[in-house]
Amino acid sequence: MNNLNWLTYFIIILASYRLTHLIVFDKITEFIRKPFLKKEKIIDDKGNEHIKNVPTSKFGYLLNCYWCAGVWSAIIIAISYMFIPTIAWPVIFILSIAGAQAIIETFVGVGTKVTKWFTDQ
Repeated sequence: MNNLNWLTYFIIILASYRLTHLIVFDKITEFIRKPFLKKEKIIDDKGNEHIKNVPTSKFGYLLNCYWCAGVWSAIIIAISYMFIPTIAWPVIFILSIAGAQAIIETFVGVGTKVTKWFTDQ
């Protein structure tokens, strides 16, 4: 742990970010979240009806809360890196690339939407 350089630390952060996003938001892991969530009708201030996924348990809340899942993702990534680095490092490396790509895509996507908005005006 004492010889952790800034680049490795940054890669671990990106991997944790991507793993958290994978657990909480991505369609591919919906089957994990689904048993712990129920659909509920919500009426907003304007009277519009929306369907919202509501956790049915504390574990469901964990899977639906970005901040909670982020802590556990960081713990899993860190412990894996410390105790089984030969297995964990390739996974961490791939998750970090995907995490960086997702962040870049967010900025590019926002830029594309802003550009489109200006051309539509």
